[in-house]
This record gives sequence, structure tokens and C-alpha cells, in this order.
Amino acid sequence: MVTAELKQRYEDYILPTYARFDAGFARGEGATLYDEAGRAYIDFASGIGVNSVGHAHPQWVKAVSEQAAALAHVSNLYYTGPGAALAERLCKLSGLEKVFFANSGAEANEGVIKCVRKYSWDKFGKERYTILTLYDSFHGRTISTLSATGQDVFHRHFHPFTEGFRHIPAGNVSALERELVKGDVCAVMIELIQGEGGVLPLGANYVEEIAALCAENDILLCVDEVQTGIGRTGTWFAFQQYGICPDIVSFAKGIGGGLPMGGFLTGPRASGVLTPGTHATTFGGTPLCAAAALATLDILEPVLGDVNRKGRRIRAALDKAAPKALKGVRGTGLMLGLSVEGPPRGYAEQALEKGLVVLTAGKDALRLMPPLTISDAELKQGLNILIEVLNTQ
Repeated sequence: MVTAELKQRYEDYILPTYARFDAGFARGEGATLYDEAGRAYIDFASGIGVNSVGHAHPQWVKAVSEQAAALAHVSNLYYTGPGAALAERLCKLSGLEKVFFANSGAEANEGVIKCVRKYSWDKFGKERYTILTLYDSFHGRTISTLSATGQDVFHRHFHPFTEGFRHIPAGNVSALERELVKGDVCAVMIELIQGEGGVLPLGANYVEEIAALCAENDILLCVDEVQTGIGRTGTWFAFQQYGICPDIVSFAKGIGGGLPMGGFLTGPRASGVLTPGTHATTFGGTPLCAAAALATLDILEPVLGDVNRKGRRIRAALDKAAPKALKGVRGTGLMLGLSVEGPPRGYAEQALEKGLVVLTAGKDALRLMPPLTISDAELKQGLNILIEVLNTQ
């Protein structure tokens, strides 16, 4: 599945920061990947939710190629058409006011952190800087976003971490209220589905309580939609299914359709906070990535309403087959977590051997995040492999 030569070059020249699966891919088409020997694999991972329109989509390839031939980058010191068009599109799709473009989810969340702290500094002074996040959350790999992440497994080796973060249990309104009484909280940051934590959805009533408490206490509500955004859960943003309007929403992964892009959107309270010189990025919103994002949105718009149908089809197939290793299914749209008996890594390795790419999440889950454009035929083929694996473990 991966040639000895390719594997050796990685071992010789790339830092060993990943426990890679034993596969090397050479090309892709739709929701199917091909290794160097030409063997096909159904892709239920989409590059951890990045390849939202699949691989080598002709419309996406055309948009990227044409923009690369015209103008790839000039920096944010100047204006470009693709960036302006994408900003307008995202604001209208989200119902929020302004956008800042970045390169990744971690960088987007770093910008969110700076924005909420400046909001509070400007209005209440420098002592009101604490950001509350949830246990089992994941917000990125930088020092500050690791500090925001509510999982002990990530809080090793790199001390001292950035101060000013506290973690509370999800679903516990009383715990949130106890933290707010301390008077030093400037923001609450949540994922509506905790992806890396195990694909753990938050309850609607709990989210509404958070929004109400934030509004009452002039605290900014930030929703990390790095994984859930851009149609992954069946709406452009997951918060649109919860009846809330956050102050800030971060996004990344699926927006570029395969190119690195992220950012955050701001509502009325946060839109005037960051001013010239207070935040910046060299590559964020480059014309090439903006063109890719615009093509991605164009491709997804007509299939967005089909995302939940495909998610229901996965659930129905698993429910009907009732594989012996499956304990339960959670999630929304095409972001699903399968609770399994025993370590999930073993199931992912077995699936790969049989021609299916899946992810793991948390301690007990397989994570399914196929391209949103996956065909019914590819979906059926992948499900057959998945059910076989879950029946043979």
C-alpha cells in the first residue's frame, strides 16, 4: 500500500510527528483515492474534512488553474477580487458581518482569542481575559490553542502554556455559572460537535443556555466550526441548527476544497474590535485560495440539502447490519462517530487493508467524514467494507 522507497524517504527527511497509516496515495477522483500501485480506496475521511468536494473535481480544478495563471498572491496590503467576493459570500451565508482570512483552524482560533481579549480589554480593562472552553474540546496545535483545548493528553511536554483558559464539563450549566461569578471571563468558546474529542454533539438546550448567559454578562460567544462548518452537518454552519447567533465563528478545513484556508466571522459586537496593526497574516485570503473557496461553495450549494440524507443512509445501513463491534452512532450530517469495542485504530487499519479510509476520534470512536459530494455508489461500497470490518473484529 506504500512503497518502501517512499516510506524510507519520509523516515529520512520528515520529523516523525505522525503515526502514519501504511498507505501512500498518488491521486484521487471523486470520493476514491488511488495508491501508487493503482489500487482504489473509498475515502470516508476527506483529509480530515478538508476535501469537501472530493478529489480533482473538474469545476474546482478549473477555478484554481485559472486563478494560478492570473494571480496567486500579493499580500493583504492590497485588494483583490476573489477575496472580496468570498468575504461577501461567507457573510451572507452565515448572517454575520465581517471576516478575517487565515490559513488553518489553529490560526483562525488564535485570531478569535486575540479578538475576544481585545474586546474585553477595550471595554473592561486588562484583568478580564479568561476564556472558558469545554472538556474534550480541541482548538488547535499552537501553544495558545492547546491551552484552550480541554484534553489532558495534549497538555504535556510544552509548558508553560498560555494562561487565561479554564475548562468546564459540557452540558453543565451550573459549572458555567460558577465560573462567570468570578468576574474575569471575557468569552466562551465551544465546538457544537467535539470532533477530536470523539464526535460528541452538544445538546440544544445547553447551547441556548450558554448563549443566554453570555448575552446577559456581556461575554462573547465563540463557536469553533473548523470541522463542522461549510456544510459538513447539512447547513452551511452547524450553529444555524441551534437557533443561536454567535459573536464569532471560526472555520477552516472544508472551505478551500483542498487548499489551506481558514478564518473567522464576526457579529455586531466583535466586528469593530480588530483595527489596523492589531492582527495580520501573510497568506490569509490569498487570491488562489479564495478562488478555490468560491468554487467549493458553488459546488456544494446544490448538494447541501443531500448531506443529511447521506448521513441517514449511513445510519440506516449500520442499524440494519448491526455489526457486532458497533456500540452506537453519534453526530450530524456527514460528521459521524462510531463507538466501537476496543481501540479504534485497529478497525481503521483493517478498513484500510480492505480499501476504505476512515478516521479515529477520542478513545473509542471511528470518525466518518466523507466528501460531501460522495456518490451513492461510493457510499455503498464504503459501507460494505466498514460493516465487514466491524463484523470481523
